[in-house]
Amino acid sequence: MSAEPRINDRIRVPEVRLVGPSGEQVGIVPLAKALELAQEYDLDLVEVAANARPPVCKLMDYGKFKYESAMKAREARKNQAHTVIKEMKLRPKIDPHDYDTKKGHVVRFLKQGDKVKITIMFRGREQSRPELGYRLLQRLAEDVQDLGFVESNPKQDGRNMIMVLGPHKKKTEAMAEARQAQEARKAEAKANPGRSQNAAEADADVEAPAEEPAEA
Repeated sequence: MSAEPRINDRIRVPEVRLVGPSGEQVGIVPLAKALELAQEYDLDLVEVAANARPPVCKLMDYGKFKYESAMKAREARKNQAHTVIKEMKLRPKIDPHDYDTKKGHVVRFLKQGDKVKITIMFRGREQSRPELGYRLLQRLAEDVQDLGFVESNPKQDGRNMIMVLGPHKKKTEAMAEARQAQEARKAEAKANPGRSQNAAEADADVEAPAEEPAEA
């Protein structure tokens, strides 16, 4: 069956409960009368509640109604937040510089409202020291606790140990803040046209998403 409502001469009932163009209740009228009013207003007679007795019909510009509904649906899809799980891999004996780099990526992901799966990879004799991975995961969780929380506690998975961090901030909130920040930068650039190219490029570097870092 078609999801489209019946309109005008496709409506096959003796009478309808009619709603006017501005939402006013006209009452129960013969179908012929409702169609006559639609012609007078240069509008369509649209069946909006087919299961009612009698069916409810409204006078409207159906083409305009369909267009506005499609635009609203498109905007809703555009603003829909999709949960993304990023992944970060570390070694249990990671050096301080690499740790800071990887922590920076985790911070960025959480700020964007994404979840982060942290994987500690054990190799060789490291597999006999799971406490090293556990302590590293605890340290990372504490370092980013202002931005995220432990959604899935550390657990052994073969040669790996896995923990999932969830963001405190919802994805929709992160997207809204990012848009606001972008608008603020545009306004600043417009107010300061003499800003150096180097400064603009620096901002672009900050905004650009980094590629997934290699394993430590």
